[in-house]
Amino acid sequence: WVSSTPALSRGTVYFGSFDWYIYAVDAATGQEKWRFLTGGPVHSPPAIANGVLYSGSHDGNLYAVDIATGQEKWRFATGKKIKSSPAVANGVVFVGSHDRHLYAVDAESGEEIWRFKTADRVFGSPVVHEGVVYAGSDDGHLYALE
Repeated sequence: WVSSTPALSRGTVYFGSFDWYIYAVDAATGQEKWRFLTGGPVHSPPAIANGVLYSGSHDGNLYAVDIATGQEKWRFATGKKIKSSPAVANGVVFVGSHDRHLYAVDAESGEEIWRFKTADRVFGSPVVHEGVVYAGSDDGHLYALE
């Protein structure tokens, strides 16, 4: 079943499913353009920036997928499943994980820039404003990180 909030870009709808796939579907016709297999269910709503889709999976990976081809550009492993939607700003992908961390990952290479540990899982989606990343944790705190 479809469990992630869809994203729309250039007439294509992108979404994740509990069948372990991320799908690209033509918004006008409903025709499948491609599907990308992850290692687990995909609850993470995709984020799209500069022709790349970023989404997490229950397998603990953050994936970067070319929206034109459906081919993997890179994957970044966290310690546990990812349900939050990534946020992309200034060439950096920010995503929370159930491993209690918020990650900053280079959007081009997939290399970790930094990680911030909270006292519980990071279930919600981060947001970026004027260079500050805001993210909540199940530990009851909202964090503002530069």
